[in-house]
Amino acid sequence: MPARIGRVAAVTSHTSGSENIPENAFSLRSPYGRRAIGMSVAAAVGGFLFGFDSSVINGAVDSIQGDFALSKAAVGLVVAIALLACAVGAVLAGNLSDRWGRLKVMLLGAVLFFLSSIGAALASTVTLLVLWRIIGGLGIGIASVVAPAYIAEVAPRQIRGALASLQQLAITLGIFVALMSDFSLESAAGGADQVLWFGLEAWRWMFLVGAIPALVYGLLAFTLPESPRYLLAQGQVAQAREVFSRLVPPADLEHTMRELTHSIESEREKRTVSLRGPVLGLHGVVWVGIILSVLQQFVGINVIFYYSTSLWSSVGFTDASLISVYTAVTNVVVTLVAIALVDRLGRRPILLTGSVLMAVSLGLMALSFSFATTDAAGEVVLGAPWGPVALVAANVFVVGFGASWGPLVWVLLGEIFPSRIRGKALGVAAGAQWVANFLITVTFPSMSAWSLPVTYGFYAVMAACSFLFVWWRIPETKGMELEQAETLFSGAASK
Repeated sequence: MPARIGRVAAVTSHTSGSENIPENAFSLRSPYGRRAIGMSVAAAVGGFLFGFDSSVINGAVDSIQGDFALSKAAVGLVVAIALLACAVGAVLAGNLSDRWGRLKVMLLGAVLFFLSSIGAALASTVTLLVLWRIIGGLGIGIASVVAPAYIAEVAPRQIRGALASLQQLAITLGIFVALMSDFSLESAAGGADQVLWFGLEAWRWMFLVGAIPALVYGLLAFTLPESPRYLLAQGQVAQAREVFSRLVPPADLEHTMRELTHSIESEREKRTVSLRGPVLGLHGVVWVGIILSVLQQFVGINVIFYYSTSLWSSVGFTDASLISVYTAVTNVVVTLVAIALVDRLGRRPILLTGSVLMAVSLGLMALSFSFATTDAAGEVVLGAPWGPVALVAANVFVVGFGASWGPLVWVLLGEIFPSRIRGKALGVAAGAQWVANFLITVTFPSMSAWSLPVTYGFYAVMAACSFLFVWWRIPETKGMELEQAETLFSGAASK
Protein backbone atom coordinates (compact mmCIF):
# COMPACT_ATOMS: atom_id res chain seq x y z
CA MET A 1 0.00 0.00 0.00
CA PRO A 2 1.66 3.28 -1.05
CA ALA A 3 2.22 5.84 1.66
CA ARG A 4 -0.35 8.58 1.78
CA ILE A 5 1.36 11.19 3.93
CA GLY A 6 -0.58 14.17 2.86
CA ARG A 7 -0.83 17.74 1.95
CA VAL A 8 -3.30 19.48 4.17
CA ALA A 9 -1.12 22.52 3.66
CA ALA A 10 -2.09 22.49 0.03
CA VAL A 11 -5.78 22.72 0.75
CA THR A 12 -5.90 24.70 3.96
CA SER A 13 -4.54 27.78 2.27
CA HIS A 14 -5.58 27.64 -1.37
CA THR A 15 -6.93 30.55 -3.33
CA SER A 16 -9.57 28.85 -5.41
CA GLY A 17 -12.84 28.95 -3.52
CA SER A 18 -11.29 31.08 -0.74
CA GLU A 19 -11.27 34.53 -2.30
CA ASN A 20 -13.15 36.06 0.64
CA ILE A 21 -10.69 34.81 3.23
CA PRO A 22 -7.98 37.36 4.06
CA GLU A 23 -4.37 36.27 3.71
CA ASN A 24 -3.69 37.04 7.38
CA ALA A 25 -6.27 34.43 8.41
CA PHE A 26 -3.36 31.98 8.17
CA SER A 27 -0.67 34.17 9.75
CA LEU A 28 1.35 33.09 12.76
CA ARG A 29 -0.77 35.39 14.96
CA SER A 30 -4.18 34.27 13.73
CA PRO A 31 -6.18 31.73 15.78
CA TYR A 32 -5.72 29.17 12.99
CA GLY A 33 -2.00 29.89 12.76
CA ARG A 34 -1.58 29.60 16.53
CA ARG A 35 -3.34 26.24 16.54
CA ALA A 36 -1.16 24.98 13.70
CA ILE A 37 1.89 26.20 15.64
CA GLY A 38 0.79 24.38 18.77
CA MET A 39 0.27 21.12 16.94
CA SER A 40 3.55 21.53 15.05
CA VAL A 41 5.55 22.29 18.19
CA ALA A 42 4.18 19.18 19.90
CA ALA A 43 5.01 17.01 16.89
CA ALA A 44 8.48 18.55 16.64
CA VAL A 45 9.42 17.09 20.03
CA GLY A 46 10.39 14.10 17.90
CA GLY A 47 13.07 16.35 16.45
CA PHE A 48 14.18 17.15 20.00
CA LEU A 49 14.76 13.43 20.59
CA PHE A 50 16.67 13.33 17.29
CA GLY A 51 18.99 16.13 18.43
CA PHE A 52 19.35 14.84 21.97
CA ASP A 53 20.33 11.36 20.80
CA SER A 54 22.75 12.86 18.26
CA SER A 55 24.79 14.69 20.91
CA VAL A 56 24.23 13.03 24.27
CA ILE A 57 27.07 10.62 23.55
CA ASN A 58 29.44 13.58 23.05
CA GLY A 59 30.30 13.84 26.73
CA ALA A 60 30.43 10.07 27.19
CA VAL A 61 32.75 9.12 24.33
CA ASP A 62 36.03 9.22 26.22
CA SER A 63 34.60 7.42 29.27
CA ILE A 64 33.05 4.68 27.12
CA GLN A 65 36.38 4.18 25.38
CA GLY A 66 38.20 3.92 28.71
CA ASP A 67 35.66 1.77 30.57
CA PHE A 68 35.30 -0.77 27.77
CA ALA A 69 38.94 -0.52 26.49
CA LEU A 70 37.87 0.27 22.91
CA SER A 71 39.95 1.21 19.89
CA LYS A 72 39.23 4.39 17.94
CA ALA A 73 37.43 2.40 15.25
CA ALA A 74 35.30 0.65 17.88
CA VAL A 75 34.41 3.99 19.46
CA GLY A 76 33.27 5.25 16.08
CA LEU A 77 31.08 2.16 15.72
CA VAL A 78 29.48 2.65 19.16
CA VAL A 79 28.76 6.30 18.37
CA ALA A 80 27.43 5.65 14.89
CA ILE A 81 25.66 2.27 15.08
CA ALA A 82 22.41 3.89 16.20
CA LEU A 83 22.40 5.87 12.96
CA LEU A 84 21.99 2.74 10.83
CA ALA A 85 19.02 1.76 12.97
CA CYS A 86 17.69 5.30 12.45
CA ALA A 87 17.87 4.72 8.70
CA VAL A 88 15.82 1.52 9.05
CA GLY A 89 13.28 3.28 11.26
CA ALA A 90 12.99 6.15 8.79
CA VAL A 91 12.31 3.83 5.86
CA LEU A 92 9.66 1.94 7.85
CA ALA A 93 7.96 5.07 9.18
CA GLY A 94 6.00 5.96 6.04
CA ASN A 95 4.18 2.65 5.77
CA LEU A 96 3.69 2.35 9.54
CA SER A 97 2.11 5.80 9.82
CA ASP A 98 -0.31 5.01 6.99
CA ARG A 99 -1.38 1.75 8.60
CA TRP A 100 -1.54 2.79 12.24
CA GLY A 101 -1.90 6.57 12.07
CA ARG A 102 0.64 9.28 12.80
CA LEU A 103 0.09 9.38 16.56
CA LYS A 104 0.55 5.66 17.22
CA VAL A 105 3.83 5.76 15.36
CA MET A 106 4.93 8.80 17.38
CA LEU A 107 4.13 6.82 20.52
CA LEU A 108 6.14 3.85 19.25
CA GLY A 109 9.15 6.08 18.68
CA ALA A 110 8.83 7.52 22.20
CA VAL A 111 8.63 4.07 23.81
CA LEU A 112 11.67 2.76 21.94
CA PHE A 113 13.78 5.78 22.88
CA PHE A 114 12.60 5.66 26.51
CA LEU A 115 13.66 2.03 26.84
CA SER A 116 16.92 2.74 25.04
CA SER A 117 17.84 5.59 27.41
CA ILE A 118 17.46 3.36 30.45
CA GLY A 119 19.10 0.34 28.82
CA ALA A 120 22.16 2.28 27.60
CA ALA A 121 22.62 3.84 31.03
CA LEU A 122 22.67 0.43 32.71
CA ALA A 123 24.61 -1.48 30.04
CA SER A 124 27.30 -3.67 31.60
CA THR A 125 29.03 -4.59 28.33
CA VAL A 126 29.72 -2.81 25.08
CA THR A 127 27.50 -5.34 23.31
CA LEU A 128 24.52 -4.34 25.44
CA LEU A 129 25.33 -0.67 24.93
CA VAL A 130 25.31 -1.17 21.15
CA LEU A 131 22.05 -3.15 21.35
CA TRP A 132 20.24 -0.42 23.28
CA ARG A 133 21.56 2.28 20.96
CA ILE A 134 20.18 0.30 18.01
CA ILE A 135 16.74 0.15 19.69
CA GLY A 136 16.86 3.87 20.37
CA GLY A 137 17.95 4.48 16.79
CA LEU A 138 14.85 2.75 15.45
CA GLY A 139 12.68 5.07 17.54
CA ILE A 140 14.55 8.19 16.48
CA GLY A 141 14.42 7.18 12.82
CA ILE A 142 10.65 6.77 13.05
CA ALA A 143 10.23 10.13 14.79
CA SER A 144 12.47 11.87 12.24
CA VAL A 145 9.97 11.06 9.46
CA VAL A 146 6.63 11.23 11.26
CA ALA A 147 7.23 14.64 12.83
CA PRO A 148 7.87 16.60 9.58
CA ALA A 149 5.12 14.66 7.81
CA TYR A 150 2.56 15.55 10.48
CA ILE A 151 3.66 19.20 10.43
CA ALA A 152 3.29 19.31 6.64
CA GLU A 153 -0.28 18.08 7.02
CA VAL A 154 -1.35 20.94 9.29
CA ALA A 155 0.71 23.86 7.96
CA PRO A 156 -0.85 26.62 5.80
CA ARG A 157 1.38 27.53 2.86
CA GLN A 158 1.89 31.10 4.13
CA ILE A 159 3.77 29.79 7.16
CA ARG A 160 4.72 26.33 5.93
CA GLY A 161 8.43 27.15 5.76
CA ALA A 162 8.50 28.45 9.31
CA LEU A 163 6.52 25.54 10.74
CA ALA A 164 8.51 22.93 8.81
CA SER A 165 11.68 24.55 10.18
CA LEU A 166 10.48 23.79 13.71
CA GLN A 167 11.79 20.27 13.14
CA GLN A 168 15.33 21.59 12.85
CA LEU A 169 14.82 24.04 15.72
CA ALA A 170 13.77 21.12 17.90
CA ILE A 171 16.85 19.19 16.76
CA THR A 172 19.12 22.09 17.71
CA LEU A 173 17.39 22.47 21.09
CA GLY A 174 17.87 18.74 21.67
CA ILE A 175 21.57 19.12 20.85
CA PHE A 176 21.87 22.07 23.24
CA VAL A 177 20.07 20.31 26.10
CA ALA A 178 22.15 17.16 25.61
CA LEU A 179 25.43 19.08 25.67
CA MET A 180 24.33 21.25 28.60
CA SER A 181 23.19 18.15 30.48
CA ASP A 182 26.50 16.41 29.75
CA PHE A 183 28.45 19.44 30.95
CA SER A 184 26.39 19.78 34.14
CA LEU A 185 26.61 16.09 35.04
CA GLU A 186 30.34 15.95 34.32
CA SER A 187 30.94 19.05 36.44
CA ALA A 188 28.83 17.71 39.31
CA ALA A 189 30.72 14.40 39.36
CA GLY A 190 34.17 15.87 38.77
CA GLY A 191 34.52 13.92 35.54
CA ALA A 192 32.38 11.91 33.15
CA ASP A 193 33.83 8.62 34.42
CA GLN A 194 33.31 9.49 38.10
CA VAL A 195 30.45 8.06 40.16
CA LEU A 196 27.62 10.57 40.57
CA TRP A 197 24.45 9.08 42.12
CA PHE A 198 23.33 5.57 43.09
CA GLY A 199 26.65 4.08 42.07
CA LEU A 200 26.33 5.18 38.42
CA GLU A 201 29.03 7.16 36.65
CA ALA A 202 28.16 10.55 35.20
CA TRP A 203 28.33 9.25 31.62
CA ARG A 204 25.56 6.75 32.41
CA TRP A 205 23.37 9.55 33.78
CA MET A 206 23.90 11.36 30.48
CA PHE A 207 21.99 8.57 28.75
CA LEU A 208 19.43 8.24 31.55
CA VAL A 209 18.36 11.88 31.21
CA GLY A 210 17.06 11.04 27.72
CA ALA A 211 14.15 9.15 29.30
CA ILE A 212 12.58 12.50 30.27
CA PRO A 213 12.01 13.98 26.76
CA ALA A 214 10.97 10.51 25.54
CA LEU A 215 8.27 10.42 28.23
CA VAL A 216 7.12 13.94 27.29
CA TYR A 217 6.91 13.00 23.61
CA GLY A 218 4.87 9.92 24.44
CA LEU A 219 2.42 11.94 26.57
CA LEU A 220 2.05 14.55 23.81
CA ALA A 221 1.13 11.80 21.36
CA PHE A 222 -1.97 11.24 23.51
CA THR A 223 -2.97 14.93 23.42
CA LEU A 224 -2.55 15.73 19.71
CA PRO A 225 -5.43 15.24 17.27
CA GLU A 226 -4.79 12.66 14.60
CA SER A 227 -3.81 13.97 11.17
CA PRO A 228 -7.02 15.08 9.42
CA ARG A 229 -5.74 13.67 6.15
CA TYR A 230 -5.19 10.26 7.70
CA LEU A 231 -8.69 10.41 9.20
CA LEU A 232 -10.22 11.19 5.82
CA ALA A 233 -8.24 8.40 4.19
CA GLN A 234 -9.72 6.04 6.78
CA GLY A 235 -13.25 7.29 6.10
CA GLN A 236 -13.54 9.12 9.43
CA VAL A 237 -15.09 12.24 7.91
CA ALA A 238 -16.66 13.70 11.06
CA GLN A 239 -13.40 13.47 13.00
CA ALA A 240 -11.45 15.03 10.12
CA ARG A 241 -13.94 17.91 9.91
CA GLU A 242 -13.52 18.54 13.64
CA VAL A 243 -9.73 18.80 13.30
CA PHE A 244 -10.01 20.98 10.21
CA SER A 245 -12.35 23.34 12.05
CA ARG A 246 -9.38 24.31 14.23
CA LEU A 247 -7.11 24.95 11.26
CA VAL A 248 -9.21 26.75 8.63
CA PRO A 249 -11.86 29.52 8.76
CA PRO A 250 -15.52 28.34 8.72
CA ALA A 251 -16.06 29.78 5.24
CA ASP A 252 -13.31 27.54 3.90
CA LEU A 253 -14.11 24.35 5.82
CA GLU A 254 -16.37 22.56 3.33
CA HIS A 255 -14.21 23.54 0.37
CA THR A 256 -11.18 22.14 2.18
CA MET A 257 -12.99 18.89 2.88
CA ARG A 258 -14.08 18.52 -0.76
CA GLU A 259 -10.62 19.28 -2.13
CA LEU A 260 -8.85 16.86 0.15
CA THR A 261 -11.43 14.12 -0.38
CA HIS A 262 -10.98 14.51 -4.13
CA SER A 263 -7.19 14.35 -3.70
CA ILE A 264 -7.42 11.14 -1.67
CA GLU A 265 -9.73 9.52 -4.20
CA SER A 266 -7.39 10.47 -7.04
CA GLU A 267 -4.46 8.91 -5.20
CA ARG A 268 -6.39 5.71 -4.60
CA GLU A 269 -6.73 5.36 -8.35
CA LYS A 270 -2.92 5.42 -8.55
CA ARG A 271 -2.26 2.78 -5.89
CA THR A 272 0.23 1.00 -8.07
CA VAL A 273 2.46 4.06 -8.33
CA SER A 274 5.81 3.45 -6.61
CA LEU A 275 9.17 5.15 -6.25
CA ARG A 276 10.44 3.42 -9.37
CA GLY A 277 11.45 5.68 -12.21
CA PRO A 278 13.80 6.08 -15.16
CA VAL A 279 16.75 7.61 -13.27
CA LEU A 280 18.81 4.69 -11.90
CA GLY A 281 15.59 2.93 -10.95
CA LEU A 282 13.98 5.85 -9.09
CA HIS A 283 11.97 8.97 -9.90
CA GLY A 284 14.28 11.93 -10.49
CA VAL A 285 12.66 13.90 -7.69
CA VAL A 286 13.45 11.07 -5.24
CA TRP A 287 17.10 11.41 -6.17
CA VAL A 288 16.86 15.15 -5.53
CA GLY A 289 15.67 14.39 -2.00
CA ILE A 290 18.38 11.77 -1.48
CA ILE A 291 21.15 14.09 -2.67
CA LEU A 292 19.89 16.96 -0.51
CA SER A 293 19.90 14.65 2.51
CA VAL A 294 23.35 13.24 1.80
CA LEU A 295 24.92 16.66 1.20
CA GLN A 296 23.37 17.93 4.44
CA GLN A 297 25.38 15.30 6.32
CA PHE A 298 28.52 15.13 4.17
CA VAL A 299 29.48 18.69 5.14
CA GLY A 300 30.35 17.13 8.52
CA ILE A 301 27.96 18.97 10.83
CA ASN A 302 27.58 16.06 13.24
CA VAL A 303 31.32 15.78 13.72
CA ILE A 304 31.07 19.11 15.55
CA PHE A 305 28.38 17.79 17.89
CA TYR A 306 29.50 14.17 18.33
CA TYR A 307 33.21 14.72 18.85
CA SER A 308 33.65 18.41 19.64
CA THR A 309 34.48 17.92 23.33
CA SER A 310 37.30 15.49 22.54
CA LEU A 311 38.44 17.58 19.58
CA TRP A 312 38.68 20.89 21.42
CA SER A 313 40.40 19.23 24.39
CA SER A 314 43.03 17.89 22.03
CA VAL A 315 43.81 21.35 20.68
CA GLY A 316 44.32 22.96 24.05
CA PHE A 317 40.95 24.29 25.21
CA THR A 318 40.51 23.43 28.90
CA ASP A 319 36.78 24.24 28.88
CA ALA A 320 36.02 22.06 25.85
CA SER A 321 32.64 20.87 27.17
CA LEU A 322 31.55 24.47 27.76
CA ILE A 323 32.69 25.46 24.25
CA SER A 324 30.48 22.69 22.88
CA VAL A 325 27.53 24.17 24.79
CA TYR A 326 28.23 27.63 23.33
CA THR A 327 28.34 26.09 19.87
CA ALA A 328 24.95 24.45 20.48
CA VAL A 329 23.49 27.80 21.61
CA THR A 330 24.76 29.38 18.40
CA ASN A 331 23.02 26.63 16.45
CA VAL A 332 19.70 27.34 18.17
CA VAL A 333 19.90 31.09 17.59
CA VAL A 334 20.70 30.87 13.88
CA THR A 335 17.91 28.33 13.37
CA LEU A 336 15.51 30.93 14.77
CA VAL A 337 16.90 33.35 12.18
CA ALA A 338 16.20 30.81 9.43
CA ILE A 339 12.62 30.38 10.65
CA ALA A 340 12.11 34.15 10.51
CA LEU A 341 13.54 34.47 6.98
CA VAL A 342 12.57 31.32 5.08
CA ASP A 343 9.09 32.55 4.05
CA ARG A 344 10.41 36.04 3.27
CA LEU A 345 13.66 35.48 1.38
CA GLY A 346 12.89 32.03 0.00
CA ARG A 347 14.65 28.69 0.09
CA ARG A 348 17.17 29.03 -2.72
CA PRO A 349 19.09 32.22 -1.71
CA ILE A 350 19.38 31.04 1.90
CA LEU A 351 20.74 27.65 0.83
CA LEU A 352 23.28 29.22 -1.54
CA THR A 353 24.49 31.68 1.11
CA GLY A 354 24.80 28.89 3.66
CA SER A 355 26.83 26.77 1.24
CA VAL A 356 29.33 29.60 0.76
CA LEU A 357 29.72 30.16 4.51
CA MET A 358 30.22 26.45 5.12
CA ALA A 359 32.75 25.98 2.34
CA VAL A 360 34.86 28.97 3.43
CA SER A 361 34.79 28.11 7.15
CA LEU A 362 35.58 24.43 6.60
CA GLY A 363 38.41 25.37 4.27
CA LEU A 364 39.77 27.63 7.00
CA MET A 365 39.56 24.78 9.52
CA ALA A 366 41.48 22.53 7.14
CA LEU A 367 44.14 25.23 6.80
CA SER A 368 44.33 25.72 10.58
CA PHE A 369 44.86 22.04 11.30
CA SER A 370 47.63 21.86 8.74
CA PHE A 371 49.70 23.78 11.33
CA ALA A 372 48.94 21.31 14.14
CA THR A 373 51.68 19.33 15.85
CA THR A 374 51.70 16.16 17.96
CA ASP A 375 52.89 16.05 21.57
CA ALA A 376 54.78 13.26 23.34
CA ALA A 377 51.51 11.49 24.19
CA GLY A 378 50.49 11.46 20.54
CA GLU A 379 47.78 14.09 21.01
CA VAL A 380 47.13 16.87 18.48
CA VAL A 381 48.28 20.33 19.60
CA LEU A 382 47.09 23.47 17.80
CA GLY A 383 48.77 26.58 19.11
CA ALA A 384 48.06 30.28 18.61
CA PRO A 385 46.89 31.82 16.40
CA TRP A 386 45.49 28.74 14.65
CA GLY A 387 43.64 27.33 17.68
CA PRO A 388 41.38 30.39 18.05
CA VAL A 389 41.07 30.62 14.26
CA ALA A 390 39.82 27.03 14.13
CA LEU A 391 37.34 27.72 16.93
CA VAL A 392 35.93 30.79 15.18
CA ALA A 393 35.77 28.93 11.86
CA ALA A 394 33.89 26.04 13.50
CA ASN A 395 31.28 28.42 14.85
CA VAL A 396 30.97 30.23 11.51
CA PHE A 397 30.35 26.80 9.99
CA VAL A 398 27.60 26.14 12.55
CA VAL A 399 26.06 29.53 11.69
CA GLY A 400 26.13 28.77 7.98
CA PHE A 401 24.61 25.32 8.45
CA GLY A 402 22.08 26.24 11.13
CA ALA A 403 20.67 29.17 9.16
CA SER A 404 20.36 27.26 5.89
CA TRP A 405 20.94 23.57 5.22
CA GLY A 406 19.91 22.44 8.69
CA PRO A 407 16.27 23.58 8.61
CA LEU A 408 15.69 24.08 4.88
CA VAL A 409 16.41 20.52 3.83
CA TRP A 410 13.50 19.43 6.04
CA VAL A 411 11.33 22.14 4.48
CA LEU A 412 12.17 20.94 0.97
CA LEU A 413 11.65 17.28 1.81
CA GLY A 414 8.12 18.15 2.85
CA GLU A 415 7.48 20.06 -0.39
CA ILE A 416 9.11 18.29 -3.30
CA PHE A 417 7.53 14.82 -3.43
CA PRO A 418 4.24 14.04 -5.17
CA SER A 419 1.63 13.22 -2.54
CA ARG A 420 1.09 9.69 -3.88
CA ILE A 421 4.71 8.77 -2.98
CA ARG A 422 5.46 11.35 -0.29
CA GLY A 423 5.52 8.93 2.63
CA LYS A 424 7.81 6.39 0.99
CA ALA A 425 9.99 9.04 -0.64
CA LEU A 426 10.39 11.00 2.57
CA GLY A 427 11.31 7.78 4.35
CA VAL A 428 13.93 6.91 1.71
CA ALA A 429 15.40 10.42 1.78
CA ALA A 430 15.53 10.46 5.59
CA GLY A 431 17.03 6.98 5.53
CA ALA A 432 19.74 8.22 3.16
CA GLN A 433 20.38 11.09 5.55
CA TRP A 434 20.90 8.68 8.44
CA VAL A 435 23.20 6.45 6.39
CA ALA A 436 25.26 9.49 5.37
CA ASN A 437 25.33 10.58 9.01
CA PHE A 438 26.61 7.11 9.94
CA LEU A 439 29.36 7.17 7.30
CA ILE A 440 30.63 10.58 8.41
CA THR A 441 30.44 9.70 12.10
CA VAL A 442 32.04 6.26 11.94
CA THR A 443 34.92 7.41 9.68
CA PHE A 444 35.84 10.61 11.54
CA PRO A 445 37.98 9.04 14.32
CA SER A 446 40.12 7.15 11.82
CA MET A 447 40.24 9.99 9.29
CA SER A 448 41.15 12.55 11.95
CA ALA A 449 43.91 10.29 13.27
CA TRP A 450 45.27 10.10 9.73
CA SER A 451 44.92 13.77 8.69
CA LEU A 452 42.66 16.49 10.08
CA PRO A 453 43.44 18.89 7.20
CA VAL A 454 42.32 16.27 4.65
CA THR A 455 39.24 15.45 6.74
CA TYR A 456 38.02 19.03 6.95
CA GLY A 457 39.13 19.64 3.37
CA PHE A 458 36.77 16.85 2.27
CA TYR A 459 33.89 18.46 4.16
CA ALA A 460 34.72 21.80 2.49
CA VAL A 461 34.54 20.16 -0.95
CA MET A 462 31.13 18.72 -0.06
CA ALA A 463 29.94 22.20 0.98
CA ALA A 464 31.07 23.54 -2.40
CA CYS A 465 29.16 20.71 -4.09
CA SER A 466 26.06 21.67 -2.12
CA PHE A 467 26.25 25.16 -3.67
CA LEU A 468 26.53 23.73 -7.18
CA PHE A 469 23.64 21.32 -6.65
CA VAL A 470 21.28 24.03 -5.41
CA TRP A 471 22.29 26.30 -8.29
CA TRP A 472 21.73 23.52 -10.81
CA ARG A 473 18.69 21.65 -9.52
CA ILE A 474 16.73 23.47 -6.77
CA PRO A 475 14.00 25.90 -7.91
CA GLU A 476 12.36 28.44 -5.60
CA THR A 477 9.13 27.34 -3.87
CA LYS A 478 8.45 30.28 -1.55
CA GLY A 479 4.71 30.91 -1.17
CA MET A 480 3.68 28.09 -3.52
CA GLU A 481 0.94 25.56 -2.95
CA LEU A 482 2.35 22.08 -2.46
CA GLU A 483 0.90 21.01 -5.82
CA GLN A 484 2.85 23.80 -7.54
CA ALA A 485 6.05 22.93 -5.71
CA GLU A 486 5.68 19.25 -6.56
CA THR A 487 5.16 20.02 -10.26
CA LEU A 488 8.08 22.42 -10.31
CA PHE A 489 10.47 19.96 -8.71
CA SER A 490 9.29 17.05 -10.83
CA GLY A 491 9.96 19.15 -13.93
CA ALA A 492 13.38 20.25 -12.69
CA ALA A 493 14.35 16.70 -11.71
CA SER A 494 13.44 15.32 -15.14
CA LYS A 495 15.70 17.70 -17.01
